[in-house]
Amino acid sequence: MSTPVELPADGTLSAPWWSEAVFYQVYPRSFADANGDGVGDLEGVRDKLGYLELLGVDALWLSPVMRSPMADHGYDVSDPRDIDPLFGDLAAMDALIEAAHARQIKVTMDLVPNHTSVEHEWFRAALRSSPDSPERNRYIFRDGRGESGSEPPNNWPSIFGGPAWTQITEPDGQPGQWYLHIFAKEQPDLNWDNPEVADDLAETLRFWLDRGIDGFRIDVAHGMAKPDGLPDHDWSSNKLLQNTDDDPRFDNPAVHDIHRGIRKVLDEYPGTMAVGEIWVRDNKRFADYIRPDELHLGFNFRLAEAEFSAERVREAIENSLDAVEQVGGTPTWTLSNHDVEREVTRYGGGDIGIARARAMALVELALPGAVFLYNGAELGLPNVELPQSALQDPVWERSGHTERGRDGCRVPIPWEGTEPPFGFSTGKASWLPMPPEWSALTAEAQLEDVDSVLSLYRAALEFRSFHPEFSGPGVDWYGSPSGCFAYRRDGGLICALNASEAPVSLPPGGVLLSSSPLVDEQLPPNAAAWLI
Repeated sequence: MSTPVELPADGTLSAPWWSEAVFYQVYPRSFADANGDGVGDLEGVRDKLGYLELLGVDALWLSPVMRSPMADHGYDVSDPRDIDPLFGDLAAMDALIEAAHARQIKVTMDLVPNHTSVEHEWFRAALRSSPDSPERNRYIFRDGRGESGSEPPNNWPSIFGGPAWTQITEPDGQPGQWYLHIFAKEQPDLNWDNPEVADDLAETLRFWLDRGIDGFRIDVAHGMAKPDGLPDHDWSSNKLLQNTDDDPRFDNPAVHDIHRGIRKVLDEYPGTMAVGEIWVRDNKRFADYIRPDELHLGFNFRLAEAEFSAERVREAIENSLDAVEQVGGTPTWTLSNHDVEREVTRYGGGDIGIARARAMALVELALPGAVFLYNGAELGLPNVELPQSALQDPVWERSGHTERGRDGCRVPIPWEGTEPPFGFSTGKASWLPMPPEWSALTAEAQLEDVDSVLSLYRAALEFRSFHPEFSGPGVDWYGSPSGCFAYRRDGGLICALNASEAPVSLPPGGVLLSSSPLVDEQLPPNAAAWLI
């Protein structure tokens, strides 16, 4: 595998820091609340850097903290070059970056280039202006269809449900044009055919890079570019929060010039990087996003989508490796994030869900490339079935209360104590309610328990960082019993998974770590082990 290289002070060549890094996704609303308002903040993140250093991660990825009215919890940005007061201010961000760097932890942050908030100064100016004005041309405004223009310009739906178009009232008080919003109506899509949009993003990139940010996660990286004419489409197989490869809203060829522009700015700041959220199934089309002049990394979600079976997990691994191999790229691995049901619940919940999540943690962390952990995965947190009155995800309202949305994986982190909010907040409540049974899952309870999920993660990350057996880009597969697999890294590490219903013998080698205790020197069901 050929990856870009950096030249350290001693003159030797080494792979870039991100090529084998373990990124820890902080969902700021839910991580740690230092000011007692029930919502996590940047000061809370800074307070927990010692925990993250102890865990052994290499970098943080901060979900959106830019100024926003929070219609989509920060993914509707009204000022991309400021911090929302909910999370703190620029001084708090600067302090976090400095403190993280002092602990040798990189800091990356979310970037949202597909759309803005309706409260962005550009969109407010567009509403005050006339059709075909320069202000309107920053977004995608169109006349409606039908005799009076009362029908949307095309038949596109929103990812969140409902139509992807909203009609405005013109300055003269008459019904007017429609604007496109692939997501919520509070998130109007930018017009990337307008050079002013690219220039503004470059200014945003440099603003944060100059403050010491080490990279960005590009939200909806397969979006931005729209097809000529905005054609209608057959949506009979459409699902909320998903897209297929023939979806005209995404993966249009012009998007790659946008990423080349992003890469050009990043190359002005050696050692910085970008990873794209790329929901593209075709491997050739996926690989285009991580060509040498585009993004450094691309999120491949096959592992997060795979059911817990040796066949499906192996297919996901092989597919992900194949997707990057054709361009000499670096694979990425993740089991969950702020949009995905937590792995403990996805794998069956309860004890079996915990056992399988522990096993998959070892499978994931043994693979070559970059790993992205979602906050709380290291505690074995399940999804939470929240009462309807607590739901805040815009998907809930836009789907007509048919889709509960993503709140269940966004419940705040339990840190200590025996009652909610478990040290998450200095106040008495959290923005989403926390289950009382999470007292057994707090970081405090797990730190001193050698059998806890947290202890497993700490051990795994330490081994991954310091053992040469984890080196090399290759993965070679062993012959294995039905329902099992084993693969070997170039450096010599062997990872074995037993997804069958009976204990199995392990490949030759000394056991470095196992997700569950061995049974008569055999690997039990729903378990994985590392051998050297």
